[in-house]
Amino acid sequence: MSAPAADTTAKAVRKRRRPALSLYCVALTMIVVLVLAALAAPLIAPYDPLAQDILQRLKGPSGAHWLGTDQLGRDVLSRIIYGLRSSLAISVSAVFVAFLGGSMLGLVAAYYRGWAERIIMRLMDVLFAFPVMLLAIGVIAMMGPGAVPTATAIAIVYTPIFARLLRGPALVVAESDYVLSARSIGASDLRIILHHILPNLVSVILVQFSLLLSSAILVEASLSFLGLGTQPPTPSLGMMLSEGRNFLFLAPWAAIFSGVAILIVAFALNLFGDALRDDLDPRLRQS
Repeated sequence: MSAPAADTTAKAVRKRRRPALSLYCVALTMIVVLVLAALAAPLIAPYDPLAQDILQRLKGPSGAHWLGTDQLGRDVLSRIIYGLRSSLAISVSAVFVAFLGGSMLGLVAAYYRGWAERIIMRLMDVLFAFPVMLLAIGVIAMMGPGAVPTATAIAIVYTPIFARLLRGPALVVAESDYVLSARSIGASDLRIILHHILPNLVSVILVQFSLLLSSAILVEASLSFLGLGTQPPTPSLGMMLSEGRNFLFLAPWAAIFSGVAILIVAFALNLFGDALRDDLDPRLRQS
C-alpha cells in the first residue's frame, strides 16, 4: 500500500474513532457520577430517606427540599439517591450471576458438543421462550417479593442470553489451531476453556454485559413498580414511580423525578454499550 493510501486509511480510522471516543467520555462520565452518588449516598443525601414529616407532605421543590417531598413528607432527592443505590446493586449482581452461569453453560456446550450441547441448549431455549417479565414474575411468585428474589429472577432471565451468545463464537475458537495444540500437549479441559477460549470472547462479553445492565435496571424498576421487587420502606426507583402516580395531578414531582432517574441510568448504560460495540466489533470498524 502506498504512503498516500495509508495516510488516507489512517485518517478514516481516526474519524470513525472520534465519535466512539466522545461516546465513551459522555457515557463514562455519567456512569461514574451515578455510581459515586450511589456509593456515597449516606454522605450526600440531605435527609434520611425513611424519615417522615407529615407537615411537609407533598411539598414542591424548594431550597429545603430540592426535588420536593412525597405523600409521607419524605425527601424525594434522598430517596432517589438511595433508590439508585438499590437498583444498581440488584442489577449488577443479577447480571454478574447471569454472566457466570450463562457463560459456563455456553462454553461447556461449545467445547464438549454432543449430548451436553443438546441438553444445555434445549434448556436455554425453554427459558428463552418465556417473555422476560413473565418469567421474572413467575420466579418471584415462587420465592416471594424482595431484593434477593428480584436479583435471582433477573439472573435466571438473562442466563440463556449469555449462553446462546457465547456458544456461537466459542464453537469457532474451540476449533482453532492453538486450542488443538493445547489439547495435543495434554492441557486439561478447564485450562483450555479458561485460558484459551474465554479470553478471546472478552469483547463480546463486555458489550453484552453493559447492554444487559441497562435492561436489568428497567426490569428491576418494573418489578418494583408492580410491588414485587424491593419492599417498603427501602427506597426503590420503581416503587417511588408507583407511589407517585397516585398523586400525579396534585404533586407530580415524585413520579417525574424518579422516572427521570431511571431514564438517565438506562441511557448512560446503553450509550456505553453502544460505544463498546462500535469500537470492539470488527464488522463495524470495517464499514
